[in-house]
Amino acid sequence: MQNIQERSRDTVQRGGYRDSGRDDESGQVLGKAADTERETLMMELTRLVQRSVRESSWWEKRGLDCSILITAFLTLPAGFIFLGSSEVMYFLLGMIIMGVAHAVITVKGTHLASHGALSESSAWTEFWAVFFIEVCGSFSSRAGVHAHVKMHHAHTNVIGLGDSSTWKIPFLPRSVYLFIAPLAVPIITPIVAMGQLKGQSVFQIIRTVLCVCLGFFSQYYLLRCVSGLSCGSALVVMLLCRAMFSVPYIHVNIFQHIGLSMFSPACRPKRIYQMTHGVLNLPRNPLLDWTFGHSLINCHVEHHLFPFLSDNMCLKVKPIVSQYLKEKKLPYQEDGYLSRLSLFFHKYQELMVFAPPITELVGVQ
Repeated sequence: MQNIQERSRDTVQRGGYRDSGRDDESGQVLGKAADTERETLMMELTRLVQRSVRESSWWEKRGLDCSILITAFLTLPAGFIFLGSSEVMYFLLGMIIMGVAHAVITVKGTHLASHGALSESSAWTEFWAVFFIEVCGSFSSRAGVHAHVKMHHAHTNVIGLGDSSTWKIPFLPRSVYLFIAPLAVPIITPIVAMGQLKGQSVFQIIRTVLCVCLGFFSQYYLLRCVSGLSCGSALVVMLLCRAMFSVPYIHVNIFQHIGLSMFSPACRPKRIYQMTHGVLNLPRNPLLDWTFGHSLINCHVEHHLFPFLSDNMCLKVKPIVSQYLKEKKLPYQEDGYLSRLSLFFHKYQELMVFAPPITELVGVQ
């Protein structure tokens, strides 16, 4: 990226653009040709991916991811039963089952539902979004889809729009932010959800409040009646299970965008450049791949280029996308989890406190 900027600046400094009518006309022609080439790149990649999607079965498109979500729900009864055991090992096993199932349902499930990747039917898409985001995730479906799909995806790494700045809490020390504060996510989420209801219709407000309460009190009731826990114990177990994957959840959300290229709303590159410069893949991780989904871990670049694909389809088209981008000399950014954690720990002020520098991809804007 720096090489692109340096070559472009060298062109300007050497007087590559003169103030004459002929040169202006030539520049306009070259600019239109460059735009056409960039659109062709995205269109060509889209055709390759669409061909792969058409050749895929329902199981590949949606079935495998749906089966993972169903499995998570099917493990919940065992979790409630083990949590009622007086044996420490069984109780801990129940905690793990409950925590993993909660992560699969509230991270993978809500993410797929927000993108409409669970069904082709618009009615079912709306239903699953409300069910996963509001009942299971304790957040507003309308606000969640707007913030994630319409802002973050549409304006990825654009300052003031989709730049992931909502994840920043500058006044917190780095150790607190990276390792302790995420544990409060289960408490903060419904509070933020209530704040997001402003401006919504009465029907949407009532629906969100009822759905959030339904999800919360259903789990509380089952912990009390099936697991036999006391009031205080049930609340503590709920907090621990819901916070079990909060630390990697926060890490994943900041690692894959913050610290990469950031763009000005007035001078943003074409989509294929925006996504390849502003998105990063983490390596395969058996636990996080299943709980969070491939599109949030090792296929995040593919997900941002084609956000309506399911996790499994993102994994399937990953070789196509990576090979194409590398052939066209476009960035295909990848980095390890521990490497990103070390970067954010040592450059916390620069990445999470100070305003990010704006990247200008001169020549491709």
